[in-house]
Amino acid sequence: MTRPTAATPHRPLIEAEKQTPAVLHEFLRDLEDTTRSVQVWRRLVQLGRTLDLPFIDFISASSFRDWKKTLFVRTSYDAEWLNDMSQDPAVQKWSYFRSHALHHLTPIVTGLEFIDDFHPVPPIRLQMLELAAEKGLRAGFSVPLRIHAPPQAGLITFSGNHARRDMLTILRAHGWTLHVAAMAAHQRYVMHFAAEFPDRNAISDKQRELLELLGQGLKDKAIAGRLGVSVSAVRQRMHSLTEKTGIENRSGLAALAMSLGLVADPLGHNAADADGVEVLVQMDGKGERSRREAPVPVPGRRAMASE
Repeated sequence: MTRPTAATPHRPLIEAEKQTPAVLHEFLRDLEDTTRSVQVWRRLVQLGRTLDLPFIDFISASSFRDWKKTLFVRTSYDAEWLNDMSQDPAVQKWSYFRSHALHHLTPIVTGLEFIDDFHPVPPIRLQMLELAAEKGLRAGFSVPLRIHAPPQAGLITFSGNHARRDMLTILRAHGWTLHVAAMAAHQRYVMHFAAEFPDRNAISDKQRELLELLGQGLKDKAIAGRLGVSVSAVRQRMHSLTEKTGIENRSGLAALAMSLGLVADPLGHNAADADGVEVLVQMDGKGERSRREAPVPVPGRRAMASE
């Protein structure tokens, strides 16, 4: 399969796709061409710069309730000063991610220019906002993010060196674009980020094969039979896998196999199922019923299988 490159032209939009702001549908079309998480990030930063909001913060945690399980933090600027101040528990508690995004879905304005619109904050937090303003992060717009399988929470903030009135003018013109772009970029980024896990953690092909069999729920003896190795070899390979991933139990490794797409999501539909899928139809005032649908052919599946 040919991957898109910078030189690959965008697909043409049909008229029905052009009823959103041009900057938004161009951004979404850019996302369609991404194959790596870093490409999503670059397009997000480019959007921020286009709208005069060049300072981007992107944080994602693997749990709604345990914010310490951070998956990643990305910034479009040198944030060492922020990392140092964030060690203070008072600053941690009142971060926009922990005080708002973990609990709510509504976007919020942020920064020193909007300090009176937020909850009262301790002096150390105010000091941080004042320092941020000095560095150009005077006003911002933060979008809470959600992915529910597995549960994850995140936040993308677009900031710039703007007075309150100027920032509100930007939001009136582009707030919808920023909100939709953040949500779409988060979904796309996390999808690529998960797929890149084996590369980041140097997972070998043999270990990936083991993950797939664990995801199928097989025990050590059955796995050994499939791989043609001894049970002790399976356990040794599994030990190496747990060291690389930090996941110490079979259920966690099985969940990892699912998130990497090595095994099918049991809640999803398998388009290759020869018997089709059962669809739950619910209509207000009409109740609900189930129906069977024939499998949908996947374009290119035969060609891909023969490669």
